[in-house]
Amino acid sequence: MSDKKSRFDEVEIDLGLDEPDDPGAVRARVARRLAIDPHELPQLELKKRAIDARGGRVRFHLTLAPVIPGAPPLGGSEPREVDREARVIVVGDGPAGLFCAYELARQGIGSIVLDRGKLVQPRRRDLKGLTQHGRVDPDSNYCFGEGGAGTYSDGKLYTRSHKRGDVRDVLEVLHVHGAPADILVNARPHIGSNKLPKVISAMREHLTNLGVSFRFGARVVALRRAASGAVRSVLLDDGSELTASAVVLATGHSARDVYEMLDDAGVRLVSKGFALGVRIEHPQPLINRIQYGRHADHPKLPNAAYRIAYTEEQRGVFSFCMCPGGFIVPAATEPDGIVVNGMSLSRRDSPYANSGLVVGIEPEDLERAGYQGPLGGIAFQRAIERAAKLAGGEGLRAPATRAADFVRGRGSNSAPDTSYQPGLFPTNVADVLDSGRIALSSRLRRALDLFERRMRGYASSDAVLVGVESRTSSPVRIPRDPETLASPDLPGLYPTGEGAGYAGGIVSAALDGMRVARAIARVLVPA
Repeated sequence: MSDKKSRFDEVEIDLGLDEPDDPGAVRARVARRLAIDPHELPQLELKKRAIDARGGRVRFHLTLAPVIPGAPPLGGSEPREVDREARVIVVGDGPAGLFCAYELARQGIGSIVLDRGKLVQPRRRDLKGLTQHGRVDPDSNYCFGEGGAGTYSDGKLYTRSHKRGDVRDVLEVLHVHGAPADILVNARPHIGSNKLPKVISAMREHLTNLGVSFRFGARVVALRRAASGAVRSVLLDDGSELTASAVVLATGHSARDVYEMLDDAGVRLVSKGFALGVRIEHPQPLINRIQYGRHADHPKLPNAAYRIAYTEEQRGVFSFCMCPGGFIVPAATEPDGIVVNGMSLSRRDSPYANSGLVVGIEPEDLERAGYQGPLGGIAFQRAIERAAKLAGGEGLRAPATRAADFVRGRGSNSAPDTSYQPGLFPTNVADVLDSGRIALSSRLRRALDLFERRMRGYASSDAVLVGVESRTSSPVRIPRDPETLASPDLPGLYPTGEGAGYAGGIVSAALDGMRVARAIARVLVPA
């Protein structure tokens, strides 16, 4: 390769919406960018693709790099066949637990993965019952079951957690198990709730063939200690007991009974910051016009996403888990509360856009409102969710207020059409948000006023606030040693992922699970 050919590791180019984007045109653009003849270029591969709509000029931003001969295959090192006598119990089959089991198998360590919920397909039937009939199964819902909360709530893979591990490794593992190849290059990768279940099933089947065990409908109710004080076993709700050398606790942000179990077992818990608010829903064409301007109907552009934030007195109001072309879904895990979340299918072609719009809450806010101790955040969440249930009317109807009414400090007498199948009940969502004795609505109102000035139409009567988005992250952290990643209060217990307070989303949870697996391997596998 000539000096000119080897001059770059990566190169970035912009392509306008109406510029050709075939490989030859892209190669010619790269050559012009580098001021060399196209024939001198090595073979190129696309590393990253993003849409840049800043300044009213919409274009595609591409990052390309030379193909490296002999590069390792996608998916990194393969998991190995393991001893079917499991040495590690993994509690929870969300991304943290599943990727922990995957990484343990890479290290040659067998595990048994337990989940209180059901396999992906039976779980789908319970979600239908939840959406259409308002039946909340406490063990099988949008939060609990194979794949965890992310499986049927979108499969977003965007993360800022690059310092926690190899994000590319997670994406490649998902891809080799059936996720679309574009997750490897899109700046905000996304699988979709229609495709992610098959990926999760494929990972489970792969690990099962290698000797990893999975048990569903297996809810852990207690941890047992050995005479040494270390964890010895877990007790299940059917009375059975399983022993292991290590227990990974990867139970997600909504397994509230687990925190109570740990508290009873003498495992220290710490209150942490989280966020709570509403889902805001718009007609998707409105968001497209706001983001893309005159290019809103261009055939090359997908339905637009957005991210928006406002900070006041060191407390943030921000969009969360934005779902272009998506749906609002009922995500309650307890029958006396209303919780909403967002999801979208792989094509993101619903006529609605929705996003969490949430207010940051810190432990001192909870204490001032009378929510004491490490479980105060859970008590606060429950209070708001129950208020939403009372305000929403029958079944799982959700309380809702048009954004323009909310900004003016009043309730609504009607609600727009919505993607939320149980239906909306027009009322004043501010009363629900403030029912927990923390003034959330005033902060949200000021933020919406600012957002309307930034994005005309964002807080119009076409937008609706749907309550409540309360499960953004865990309000509890389970302390662990920064080096061994084990609990200092119960040796051999490894708190992991979102539920332990160390992740926020599919990829960061997967990374944390893999990191914990490597920490366990340092203990169980001789050097």
